[in-house]
Amino acid sequence: MLEKWLGGVCGKNNIDTIDENNCNNIHINGKKVRGTVVLMKKNVLDLTDVGASLLDRFHEVIGKGVSLQLISADHAEPGNLGKPAFLEKWISTLTSISAGDATFNVTFDWDESMGVPGAFIIKNYHHSQFYLRTVVLEDVPGHGELHFVCNSWVYPAHRYKYDRVFFANKTYLPSNTPEPLRPYREQELLSLRGSGSGKLKEWDRVYDYAFYNDLGFPDKGPDYVRPVLGGSKEYPYPRRGRTSRRATKTDPMSESRLPPLGLDIYVPRDERFTPVKLSDFLAYAVKSLGQVLVPEIVALFDKTINEFDSFEDVLKLYEGGIKLPDHHLKKLRQCIPWEMLKELVRSDGEPFLKFPMPDVIKVDRSAWRTDEEFGREMLAGVNPVIIRRLQEFPPASKLDPEVYGNQTSSIKREHIEKNMDGLTVDEAIECNRLFILDHHDALLPYLRRINTTKTKTYASRTLLFLQDNGTLRPLAIELSLPHPQGDKHGATSLVFTPANEGVEGTVWQLAKAYAAVNDSGYHQLISHWLNTHATIEPFVIATNRHLSVLHPIFKLLQPHFRDTMYINALARQILINAGGILELTVFPGKYAMEMSSIVYKNWVFTEQGLPADLLKRGVAVPDSSQPYGLKLLIEDYPFAVDGLEVWAAIKAWVDDYCSFYYSTDDMIRDDTELQSWWMEVRNEGHGDLKDEPWWPQMQTRAELVEACTIIIWVASALHAAVNFGQYPYAGYLPNRPTVSRRFMPEPGTPEYAELETNADVAYLKTITAQFQTLLGVSLIEILSRHASDEIYLGQRENPEWTSDVEPRQSFQRFHDRLVDVENRIVERNNDSRWKNRNGPVKVPYMLLYPNASGDNSESGLTGKGIPNSVSI
Repeated sequence: MLEKWLGGVCGKNNIDTIDENNCNNIHINGKKVRGTVVLMKKNVLDLTDVGASLLDRFHEVIGKGVSLQLISADHAEPGNLGKPAFLEKWISTLTSISAGDATFNVTFDWDESMGVPGAFIIKNYHHSQFYLRTVVLEDVPGHGELHFVCNSWVYPAHRYKYDRVFFANKTYLPSNTPEPLRPYREQELLSLRGSGSGKLKEWDRVYDYAFYNDLGFPDKGPDYVRPVLGGSKEYPYPRRGRTSRRATKTDPMSESRLPPLGLDIYVPRDERFTPVKLSDFLAYAVKSLGQVLVPEIVALFDKTINEFDSFEDVLKLYEGGIKLPDHHLKKLRQCIPWEMLKELVRSDGEPFLKFPMPDVIKVDRSAWRTDEEFGREMLAGVNPVIIRRLQEFPPASKLDPEVYGNQTSSIKREHIEKNMDGLTVDEAIECNRLFILDHHDALLPYLRRINTTKTKTYASRTLLFLQDNGTLRPLAIELSLPHPQGDKHGATSLVFTPANEGVEGTVWQLAKAYAAVNDSGYHQLISHWLNTHATIEPFVIATNRHLSVLHPIFKLLQPHFRDTMYINALARQILINAGGILELTVFPGKYAMEMSSIVYKNWVFTEQGLPADLLKRGVAVPDSSQPYGLKLLIEDYPFAVDGLEVWAAIKAWVDDYCSFYYSTDDMIRDDTELQSWWMEVRNEGHGDLKDEPWWPQMQTRAELVEACTIIIWVASALHAAVNFGQYPYAGYLPNRPTVSRRFMPEPGTPEYAELETNADVAYLKTITAQFQTLLGVSLIEILSRHASDEIYLGQRENPEWTSDVEPRQSFQRFHDRLVDVENRIVERNNDSRWKNRNGPVKVPYMLLYPNASGDNSESGLTGKGIPNSVSI
């Protein structure tokens, strides 16, 4: 009995042994310190947890529980460890075998001479893992209440080759870390970096880098070969998290893929979705869509025309749904995880595939077709980050003329001056009234290959005129193709100008559709995937590898990395992979990711901040008299107006926070963890661009503030602006088509005759087909939903995230400032002077409404709210 008692005190894996070193702190006059531990068992959907829970109870009966051992922050080794204490009443506390939080008591013997605990070691002698949320110690001698914010999965102790250590919510720069805690701080970072080799298991907590070499599947055949992105000058790319899967048989440089239905992709366990997160629905829904619905719907539509016959047919997706024959519906119901696809495949008697009504057609079914709405969505739609001021005429190209010949625009003055309110081109440029949506250079080098597939599309330039009322009037759309005699001969181009009636009006609508196809593809690949998801992941990895949880910058940035690695891993498995949903539904098809790599060559970190972006695009000019140091040249630019207020709030918060911990620039330079972090971001995470001169040197507090502000902006507000408007605007595919299937009809052809006799059918035959529409709309409905446990900008998961009072007060000011931003956004939306805030479709601009004041009760397709991170 004595041996068993000592085993329980010492808390070793082998309960029959005694470690005298670990028991050298049994004090006769130790104080009892009581604590409260909150943890969560595994996912309720995980049926394997039932047996594991029963085994855990058995382990409790035989004395193998969960122990915590306090580490002194004041008392140096040896002798800085308290006696292990076990969670009390495990069996009676966990009365049900299900997921959910449970609260346990724990009682420590702690000698006052050891000072204040700064960390604890936890050992899980159970059979299964649990999610440790918080530990709170009461009446700690010399301190009072002490908080540990853990938020981490703890696996059985035998899974680890090191101790699992959690630190109190103190914040220390490396040089200020209490001496007794330093080895634990350093060991934790070593564990998170791993060895760089070997197979990674689910309980491993290793953050490491890899190329995008898992998009193709060469073993499946040549149609599934894709280039490795990253590690070369030809295809540079940000790094992703290493998964350690074996190489393919065909290509040793490519990583093998999981089975089509496999979603158990390695990311560090704490980076996975929480069990209660509504985004669990995403994993099941996308899996089912991509691998189950696809072949079933293809089989169905192969027997039909795969076309919408009219716009009324399209509206049936939202008003009545597509009714499938009973035998198809029955087969689908048998093979789909039904409860996980209830939003897509109704079980309540509704027809199959009925979608929510997209905002863009809720009030008016045809307003999306107006020129005003076409221009407005460049300022307040789902991709408001591309439009730029035209500063030379005709628009020029930056493509190499030695390779691509003369690519200068063929738009002439006579094409546009008739619609410029009496101004000449030169006068309009001088007074900043001409703007361009330019997708020419990014797409033209790939058009020859893209157009060998079922896609038939152009590279577009769209010119617009800023009217006196603040709206944009489209002036001309240029559609270009590579020259039939070769690239060196330049391009062949068609120019279209606005028309409202007859076949000319139909041709103009088609020209706008081709421009929208370009913009939709560029939005998904570049504005959304590359510039938010892909470019943020290296920061996630480097932060965990080099910044301790005790580090102030870790505490600042960590909320903005929630779920990013996992959603990106899911994307590589089912969205951006060879034959994935993106290739099926967006016009570049198999060349999509390769194109994004070419665009990444011109990515500049310092231009990702909103003010720098607006200045680069020429839609703003420097002006020190203005609140943000710049003046918008389009005053009614909802994305920019709201975005600048959000940016300013973020920067003020980051500046206050960093100033609290870094009083001098020398402290920045002397911070070893910070310098290692930034060096690895540049040399490894974005290693293909490491030699670019624009990288901040990270030698001053100003550089740190700017870098952290950019990271937070991109992960939160920028992603919200380009993601959550997808369903409101593109859920109605005629407004944001993703594919064009035939070229502009030429006079004298049957296709042109169809334009004259049935304009709507001609339009629908040109844009995204019925099957791709169903698949694409299903996907963006899922991606546009806010999770039920969303944590928005200006919110923290735990109010005790730091013990430092001033940073917490600064964060409260940040929250309050965002609430003020919310109120001003609503006021602007209700002000009739600002025509671009609602537009002809009557959709108020709410994509940058922070929702800091929200209680998370609004989830789903809300069309508003800025989550802290790229989490969907």
